[in-house]
Amino acid sequence: MWAALEQMAPDDPRRGVLRDELITMHLPLVHHLARRYRDRGEDMDDLVQVGTVGLIKAIDGFDPSRGLELSTYATPTILGEIKRHFRDRTWALHVPRRLQVLQAQVTECSDRLTLELHRAPTVRELAAALEVSEADILDALDARTAYAADSLHGTPDDDSIPSALSTLGSMDEGFESIDDRETLRPLIEALPDRERAILQMRFFQGMSQSQIAEALGISQMHVSRLLARTLASLRDGMAQG
Repeated sequence: MWAALEQMAPDDPRRGVLRDELITMHLPLVHHLARRYRDRGEDMDDLVQVGTVGLIKAIDGFDPSRGLELSTYATPTILGEIKRHFRDRTWALHVPRRLQVLQAQVTECSDRLTLELHRAPTVRELAAALEVSEADILDALDARTAYAADSLHGTPDDDSIPSALSTLGSMDEGFESIDDRETLRPLIEALPDRERAILQMRFFQGMSQSQIAEALGISQMHVSRLLARTLASLRDGMAQG
């Protein structure tokens, strides 16, 4: 079926039919993965709906030339959508409404300014566009960072999803074998606002050092030094803990 889909022209009306068939064929996988989360207080139908979004994303982004089965490729994407659903719900419950609204505005404004400026906007530019203080912008970023610290470690069900901590470990050897992950959370929360923001942008948003530099209005070299100092501080804290 996938071979037939690849041979069709992008505007071939049969593509939509085959795509729908692929989605239907793999819905049992969504149900199977959603059942892992059935004891967390969410309606099973809602979890299946969220997981189906992940399935559709996986089908649309699947490249058979990589040698993977579609089910293998789709599994982490489906789990990722379900996990994000729980993270977003936790965010809504534990972060003040004012910061939730501001964080959403910052995200939308950042996307818009990036298109207009052809680069990531600075904190000052975001503050001017939203008519708030730079401190408010940093508070919004900080709220998401503090929440993201709760997501440093996955549940046993999420082994197929790379955690932010595993990403951090792949970029810094000092974090490759952390056993007590709870120790890292208060260390991150104790960092100064700017260092927490840099850590969040680098490891949770996947931004490059140059993008971070543009966002904060500082040089890339300064970002590199701050990041190195922050990671060293976390390593020392882990060693002492």
